[in-house]
Amino acid sequence: MCPLNLSHFSTCMEIMTTHRPSHSILIVDDNAYVRKALVQLLTSECDFQICGEASNGHEAVEKAEQFQPDLIILDFSMPFMNGLEAAQEIKCLMPAIPVIMYTAFWDSFVEAQALKAGVSAFISKAQDSATLVSTARALLTRKAA
Repeated sequence: MCPLNLSHFSTCMEIMTTHRPSHSILIVDDNAYVRKALVQLLTSECDFQICGEASNGHEAVEKAEQFQPDLIILDFSMPFMNGLEAAQEIKCLMPAIPVIMYTAFWDSFVEAQALKAGVSAFISKAQDSATLVSTARALLTRKAA
């Protein structure tokens, strides 16, 4: 039997009692294992729900239009259409939706290009998962304001 994490339960109860709506997130990564890990991470948070997954930039654009998520987490390096191209297209269609580029390929040039494409935040996969969660929550709070 797994030990009960009461601090997480307490946080969930706080979120539920303040009637914070659940935020829908679209996860886009060509690696199925990364998508699965992100689904597990984000659904463990009481105020996040996954509305869809995509494995390339073309699917990202299609599913963003279909599901109208509150937030998109997008990989940079993907087949058919990379994350920069997908971000540009998504931001043209849905400029209010925040996009986090979550990638293993970080450098200052790629980050600058991502921000120029309309990406709201750029996070390296080398950073801890708490950074992704806190950034997602901050962007969603800013969007709701």
